[in-house]
Order: sequence, then structure tokens, then C-alpha cells
Amino acid sequence: MTSPSLVTGPGPLDHVGVAVRSIAEALPFYRDVLGLACGPVEELPHMGLRVVKIPLGDTRIELVEPVQAGTAIDRFLSTRGPGLHHVCFRVADVAAAGAALAGRGYRALSEAPQRGADGALVLFLHPKQTHGVLVELSQPAGEAHGGP
Repeated sequence: MTSPSLVTGPGPLDHVGVAVRSIAEALPFYRDVLGLACGPVEELPHMGLRVVKIPLGDTRIELVEPVQAGTAIDRFLSTRGPGLHHVCFRVADVAAAGAALAGRGYRALSEAPQRGADGALVLFLHPKQTHGVLVELSQPAGEAHGGP
């Protein structure tokens, strides 16, 4: 028997996160070589990050650059270098999805969802419990259910 799906939306894969040392240096590949339209650069000072989303149909590539030392992305780049960082799935209610997963023994990296890029509520699951993949759950801004 399968469980009801936690993911929602026209494409439940919201985005694939790519850690980069510099968006300014990485962006020309996606924009000029691949010919993709790129969104605006967004500053997330509360997370010590700068991000840009590159639309691909119902999903996106998200370039993530640390702007403060010691952030998770900064540590990732120091140990692993640039590359695939996380996979993000769209959910209708990130708090409810996090609670449902916690009830099944999955651990989030934070106590509660926080505001991410585009104002979405986000929650990351520990990669040790998701077969080595950092999984982000994202509730798009403006969708039903409240949050911080």
C-alpha cells in the first residue's frame, strides 16, 4: 500500500540546487552557452546566500552562492567543490509535510520551516536519512497554510 503523496503542483520537482562559488562566473554558462533565460539575483541575508533561478518548464535550476563564511553552502564548497547540492520538491503545506515525515522518523535540519528564495517556506531533510541526497521541501509563497 502506498502513502498519499506529499508533493504537489504542476511539476512536483521545484528545482535542483547547484552550489557555486560565484553566480557572476557561473551564470554565463547557463545564459550565454545554453541560451537559458535567468531570473534576477536574490539576496537572502538571513541565510548568508545569494541565489538565481533559471526556469526550465515547470522546474528550475537554482544557483546558490555563499556570501558569508560558515554557511552550509560555504562548507559544502570547501569540502566538495561546486556542483549538485540539493533536490527540492514542492509541497502544499511544508509544516504538515515536515511533521508527517518526522512522524516516520525523518529528521529536518532545522526546527521549523524558514523563508527561502521567492519567499517560499522551506525545510531541508537530513541527507543521512534520504540516501545521501539533501532534500528540500518548498511551499511556494502565497499558497494556503501559514508560516513565519
